[in-house]
Amino acid sequence: MNDMTYTPLPHAPVDHPKVRMGKIGVLVANLGTPDGYDYWSMRRYLNEFLSDRRVIDYSPFLWQPLLQGIILTSRPFRSGANYKSIWNHEAGESPLATITKAQTAKIAARMQARHGDRVMVDYAMRYGKPSTIDKVRALQEAGCDRIVFFPLYPQYAGATSATANDQFFRALMKLKWQPSSRTVPAYFEDPRYIEALAQSVERAYAAATDKPDILVCSYHGVPKRYLMEGDPYHCQCQKTTRLLRERLGWDAAAITTTFQSKFGPEEWLKPYTVEEVARLAKAGKKKIAVIAPAFSADCIETLEEINEEIKESFKDAGGESFTYIPCLNDDDAHIDALSDIIDDNLSGWL
Repeated sequence: MNDMTYTPLPHAPVDHPKVRMGKIGVLVANLGTPDGYDYWSMRRYLNEFLSDRRVIDYSPFLWQPLLQGIILTSRPFRSGANYKSIWNHEAGESPLATITKAQTAKIAARMQARHGDRVMVDYAMRYGKPSTIDKVRALQEAGCDRIVFFPLYPQYAGATSATANDQFFRALMKLKWQPSSRTVPAYFEDPRYIEALAQSVERAYAAATDKPDILVCSYHGVPKRYLMEGDPYHCQCQKTTRLLRERLGWDAAAITTTFQSKFGPEEWLKPYTVEEVARLAKAGKKKIAVIAPAFSADCIETLEEINEEIKESFKDAGGESFTYIPCLNDDDAHIDALSDIIDDNLSGWL
């Protein structure tokens, strides 16, 4: 970013502050990650995450005393142990950070091949580092007067896509000179995403020693109340599963939709994955595969929750063969799909 030349502003006096401009920035965003799995790193991360009113919309007067007291006293230890079990110790970071970096590098290479130096690509996290605000500033300082912001959530939810966009807009609020901006909408029904998803399933089934009896599409859950208040997430998850099934050419009995990661006393979207896999095992489905179509990159919810907790629930109920199908991560078909979606949203700017 530092080798760019300054672009003189038209009709500006010679002593005008130097300004870099003329570039287009693409900022991909994911959920976030703690800096480490120790108590204080986990506490900082969980405090930021669980203080987001898009995630937990209870009154702060009721929620914050509970959060700052009981929850953040005990939960960092449990969450830290879970992160330690999946941590990329060699790189000193979470798998989500490692994968997001790899995705960004491949997308940047695609953009360079297609558009040369006109398009710059970077990544940010909604919670933790690198922050959205820091990355938006860096792109503008590097000469980006237009920015495409891309939350890497195939299905829209207020607690994911919307809060990522909120943070992007907060970043713009802090700039004296705002770049033109666009946000990429949910891409759950994009044929290129569905194709990449289907290819990953076909590869996993071809490699499986025991062909699964059923494919469980496990999506991150949200309170059922959010659906009733107008959040489209549940419907978009159901449609993702249907489109995947149609692309695979399967009948309805070969695939099912579930929701994981329930938190708190409210009813969440059902069926709950951890309960449903146990029910399937008891009903005679002894061989299952699980995929997580709502996650663009493997993270704590997939590597630990699905591949450890949910797998254990299935095995304890009599299940025999459990196949976890990894997220699309930096798979080339996935990167091609994301790059094509970015190009769609660059229309008129190039």
